[in-house]
Amino acid sequence: MEAVADQAKVVDFLARAEAYESLPAKVERIETHASIVFLAGDLAYKVKRAVRYSFLDFSSLEKRHQACLNELAVNRRTAPHLYLDVVPVTRQEDGTFRLGGEGAPVEWVLVMRRFDQAKLLDRMAAEARLPLALMAPLGEAIADFHASADRFLGACRGVAPLRKVLDDNAAALEAHAALFPPEAVRAMVGRARESLAKLAPLLEARALAGSVRHCHGDLHLRNIVEIDGMPVLFDAIEFDDAIATIDVLYDLAFLLMDLGARDLPAHANAVLNAYLDADAHTGNLIGLKALPLFLSLRAMIRAKVELLRGEQSAEPTDAATRASAYFALAGDHLQVRAPRLIAIGGVSGSGKSTVARALAPRIGAFPGAVHVRSDVERKRLLGVSADAKLPEHGYTQEITDIVYAICRKRAGIALEGGQTVIVDAVHARPEERDSIAALAARAGVDFTGLWLQAPRSVLRERVGSRQRDVSDATPQIVDRQLAFDIGPQSFAVIDAKRPLEQVVATCLARIGEVAPQSWQLRLSPG
Repeated sequence: MEAVADQAKVVDFLARAEAYESLPAKVERIETHASIVFLAGDLAYKVKRAVRYSFLDFSSLEKRHQACLNELAVNRRTAPHLYLDVVPVTRQEDGTFRLGGEGAPVEWVLVMRRFDQAKLLDRMAAEARLPLALMAPLGEAIADFHASADRFLGACRGVAPLRKVLDDNAAALEAHAALFPPEAVRAMVGRARESLAKLAPLLEARALAGSVRHCHGDLHLRNIVEIDGMPVLFDAIEFDDAIATIDVLYDLAFLLMDLGARDLPAHANAVLNAYLDADAHTGNLIGLKALPLFLSLRAMIRAKVELLRGEQSAEPTDAATRASAYFALAGDHLQVRAPRLIAIGGVSGSGKSTVARALAPRIGAFPGAVHVRSDVERKRLLGVSADAKLPEHGYTQEITDIVYAICRKRAGIALEGGQTVIVDAVHARPEERDSIAALAARAGVDFTGLWLQAPRSVLRERVGSRQRDVSDATPQIVDRQLAFDIGPQSFAVIDAKRPLEQVVATCLARIGEVAPQSWQLRLSPG
């Protein structure tokens, strides 16, 4: 890092209440390795540090001005109500500074609408109050953003940028031999290079198909805030569009890694499945094959950032400890874990989806199993929203056969992508249960079929109390399903009237596999 300009006087000016027309009672200050933010009244004022790193250059006033303008533009894609203007700090004739004055600019400031810092997702996570219910809307918001982001077609964007990221990460880690043992760095970087080489055809194909887009680029919890009950993405990469022009799953991986590092696997799994459910296509399912590498690269980047923070911190030892933990996490994510297929059946109200959501973060490679749900696929097939109620003809056997085939197709693609899959559907007929088991055999993965069973009164009560659920089941439909002749039962029968944790524990025992927790960060990320 090279400091190339003296901003001390401007920083001192912006730290004083009289710098602002609103004359706030106090000015709060937030610092990162690349910027300083001043919180004054209802607004926030962000200044780029006059620094030059290997990956960004704010060394001149002109470059900082352009970075502020670009930050305004890229963040208005997701948070137009937060990003307001770029204004100068000027020097007046008497030599004093003025924010937004008419004199010669000596610095540029990005003006933002201030939000409640307690609503930042990283702070909510650190204080164990990040709502799991917020994760589905977050996954959907990211999917919507990616769908609208500018595409960059060309295989050159698939592998070469990732190779450069890996090279930069390796150089940063190798430069700290006292913290990262050279043999450990060589081993982990070597595994990452092997993975990238194997994935090259897939990544290039994804780039040619439009999966490389102008994304956020820095999508972790500190850059997401809850406003009016909904997640808002902000602080996207502004200093180099190329850094943010990446595979959409590489963008998503930063958030998933961050959630896992904070011991929030259920949150990470909910984000992933909401993101995949929002995507009508299957390209990202096969793209999951690259997710372990993406997660590892993101953890390496966090290790590098912690090193930079340590250089500017009064407590460099803490930053070094966190960097070491992220380094270990990067290695954990490269561990290969064989996928498997789980099918959960049972009549409406038996708890299939609830149990599947509870099981998903606990099995398979991080962030857990892909959850394929027949109710979601049925609504998607018929072109209606998840909360729209389908007419009777939406549940004919012909439609159901198509829905089950779609579920098996999505499951097969996700298995090919290396992810464990849970298929959640009634599976009332023997041929439906046989077909899902046959899929596992063709894919060469272990299979477990689970049949959830509960008394009629419990089933009727559960479906009767549902609100805003994708399922259209009613107590009358429960009665109709209970009259089915399900034939020979090949799935393991699970008593589903018990409390959820007991049901989940029994299912995990039947599956015979629980994901290791090695992908969790071994300390609080700070």
